[in-house]
Amino acid sequence: MDEPACPGCRALLQRIAALEARVAELTRRLEDATRAGKRQAAPFRKGPPQDQPRTPGRKAGAAHGTHGHRQPPPPEQLDEVHHAALPPACPDCGGRVDETHVACQYQVELPRRSVHRQFHVHVGQCRQCGQRVQGRHPLQTSAALGAAAAQLGPDLQAAIVVLNKRAGLAHGKISRTLRDLFGISVTRGACPQVVLRAGRHCQPTYTAIEEATRTAAWLVPDETGWRIGGRPAWLHAWVGPQATCYAIDPKRSADRLQVVIGRDWDGVLIHDGFESYDRFQQALHQQCVAHLLRRADELLASARGGAVRFPRQVQALLRAGLADRARLTTAGAEPEVWETIRWQRTVELAALLERPKTHPGNAALAGHLAAHLDEWFTFLEVPGLDATNWRAEQAIRPAVVNRKVWGGNRTAAGATAQAVLTSVLATCQRQARSALDYVSQTLRGWATALLPAQALAMR
Repeated sequence: MDEPACPGCRALLQRIAALEARVAELTRRLEDATRAGKRQAAPFRKGPPQDQPRTPGRKAGAAHGTHGHRQPPPPEQLDEVHHAALPPACPDCGGRVDETHVACQYQVELPRRSVHRQFHVHVGQCRQCGQRVQGRHPLQTSAALGAAAAQLGPDLQAAIVVLNKRAGLAHGKISRTLRDLFGISVTRGACPQVVLRAGRHCQPTYTAIEEATRTAAWLVPDETGWRIGGRPAWLHAWVGPQATCYAIDPKRSADRLQVVIGRDWDGVLIHDGFESYDRFQQALHQQCVAHLLRRADELLASARGGAVRFPRQVQALLRAGLADRARLTTAGAEPEVWETIRWQRTVELAALLERPKTHPGNAALAGHLAAHLDEWFTFLEVPGLDATNWRAEQAIRPAVVNRKVWGGNRTAAGATAQAVLTSVLATCQRQARSALDYVSQTLRGWATALLPAQALAMR
């Protein structure tokens, strides 16, 4: 087709050609995104290898680093001592061998032999009231006798809980793992019963975790999709200074958090742009800076011409605020200096928003920034405060692994146990406590307080 002589027609054809190329590019991206959403996780989502990848292994020279070696155990930890005797003759020439010295080698090994206990439970009767009384050993988890006398030990039950809730193993895999490693026969159906029982025993600890959440100076909430009996639900995670609390609710909204902390909670809330958290009007809010930086990156990926200016300015301003935080922290600045810098950055952001935005994506971003104008630089008002909700996102990750393995919970009781036990395991990690030991002690009724609120309740 010949090029038209009319300048206006030529410009129109060029415009049509540019739009068709743009549509083709966006269609390709949409198809790539659709295919990526149907694929499994890494490594398939990482894309092709880099043309010039970094050399694997340690760096040469001063950056080589130190080598880590397993240290020998102290003498009091040695359980076995074996001798590797010399052979009767040299394996090369058959000559006589004279011993020169004895060297030591150490191993740490997995105990493969299971422990089977028998308790002689002494049963009696009260002389005064005639009530039946029986003894209780510290290693027992139940007073049941008769048909229920054969039970699983507390450490074994705690291991089932940890393998399911922290490692993400399905109940069938837990059963096979215990059989293959230790020769312990536990049916698949027994594993969820152990989990439900542990959840009931850990309920007082969960109540203390909720109290620690209610009295926390700051909280970082996040949520992810979940399922109960195949129906959609939401798993919520709330990270505070002392504890991490989980809850499973049919709704994504902050209703469940409001039940725990109350609508008049006046701490600092660090969260993403989910507007349901705006109901806590007495709290200070810190919007997640990382979410905003990623949103600006997404705009820059499709923006053309002058539309790239606003996202870049927003990113530059946010990064300048983060640099201010690092500088003020290093200098040990006074609170008045922090507040002045925060006010200056907020004013600069307001000035960016005053200019009209013709690009639809930029206009939507500007509206979001304006709606939360005073919530982007709160980390410059409260020294030491996080600028992102990374704590909650990390707390969500183990639950996402569990969801990929077994999809969620089959019953409401299982969902309750999921929330209780994951809260206890995560808080044990925050408190530098062994989750295995704590759950085992709880099942035996000998657990000490995990949090101050629980200590007060136990008095």
